[in-house]
Amino acid sequence: MAYVVTESCIKCKYTDCVDVCPVDCFREGPNMLVIDPDECIDCTLCVAECPVEAIVAEDDVPVMQREFIALNAELSKEWPAITEKKEAPPDADQWASVQDKKKHLQR
Repeated sequence: MAYVVTESCIKCKYTDCVDVCPVDCFREGPNMLVIDPDECIDCTLCVAECPVEAIVAEDDVPVMQREFIALNAELSKEWPAITEKKEAPPDADQWASVQDKKKHLQR
C-alpha cells in the first residue's frame, strides 16, 4: 500500500514532505506534488509534515478523492523527482482551505 497525494495539494504545493522522504518518491508538477506508488515504502513520515493534510494511505483515501490514486500513479511517471524542499507558492495559504480544486490541476 502506497501513500497518495490528494486534491488538497493543488495550488498549495508545500514541499515539507519531500525533506523527510527516505526514498525520494515525490514528483513535482506545475501546481501539486504526487507520490510514485512504485517507490513509496509506506514509512508514513510525509503524512505529518503536510500542513494541508493532503497525504493519506491508499486504503484511507476518501471516496470522493479515489481518482487521485490513479492520478498519482500516472503523473509520477511523467513528472520529475523533487528531493529538496522549496518555497511554497506565494498564494499557497489562500488556497489551503479551498475545496473542489481538481479543475485547477495543471499537468
